[in-house]
Amino acid sequence: MTDFSITKFVPKFLKDNPEERFTAREIAQWITRTYPEATERKRLSSNAKKVPLDTPEAMVQQIVAEIGSQRKRLEKRHGIRTTEGRPRKYFFSSNSEEEEVSTDTLPHSGSATTSTPISFREQDLYPLFRTFLKEELNVSTRRIDERKSSNDRGYAGNKWLYPDVVGMEDLSQAWDREVIDCAKEYSDKKTKLWSFELKLKVNGSNLRESFFQAVSNSSWANFGYLVAVEFHGTDTLKELRLLSGLHGIGVIKFDPDDFSSSEILIPARERPDIDWGTVNRVVQQNKDFKEYIRLVRQFYQTGDSLYNVWHRDLEIN
Repeated sequence: MTDFSITKFVPKFLKDNPEERFTAREIAQWITRTYPEATERKRLSSNAKKVPLDTPEAMVQQIVAEIGSQRKRLEKRHGIRTTEGRPRKYFFSSNSEEEEVSTDTLPHSGSATTSTPISFREQDLYPLFRTFLKEELNVSTRRIDERKSSNDRGYAGNKWLYPDVVGMEDLSQAWDREVIDCAKEYSDKKTKLWSFELKLKVNGSNLRESFFQAVSNSSWANFGYLVAVEFHGTDTLKELRLLSGLHGIGVIKFDPDDFSSSEILIPARERPDIDWGTVNRVVQQNKDFKEYIRLVRQFYQTGDSLYNVWHRDLEIN
């Protein structure tokens, strides 16, 4: 006879599937399949307490709620780790936090019914994230490759100078022609410029370094964001909100497997003016960034956002 115990079932499942990420629902479904007798006793006990669990879905939902309520206990006593944002995922790793972020791969979402997931690297995120910005936020983007930099300032002279992805939001896309021409005469802004620093994982060991890297290489833009596929730890978002309040950098949780599950965890604070001095510094050092600024200039000169030109390389990829 097996007693129903979240703090036994969850660690066992996750430790049997190390490094794979699972939602509380996936874990709950596994529990009901693997321990049907214990699940039935739990159902009868709950009914006796006038908390009816008369359907399989009601039972799964109850277990999901209990997993969430035991989150901190699972972390502290059993070494279970969790991701922030929706949907929260649970996993077990024998690596330290430092070792976690030092690895250059991250598994795709796990599943209680599938084999070991395929891993991807940080550079695999760039085209996926740019497609997400194009489809979901209507932001035209360019990838900034630091390998195309002059690096004439010596070792680490340009450290944290380049963002991974930059973008332009066309505010006038739906404007009437008369409004566009009027705004042009008044030298009013028709764009917002964006900057993004991408990471696979952010946890307590690399949180501040990742955030201030985003601060350093996004200080020129209207909006600057730190983007990651996973944010680990119960205090991670609390710390990021504190830093964002001080520096204005926003935070995006990006789901490369399901764009609709991506979310802006912390909105960036808009900077009203572009820092053209910093823009000039980056233009002098990086060819990709110079091309980005050239496309922005052409938009202001012609009124044509050159949508296909911005995203031609995504079609190639």
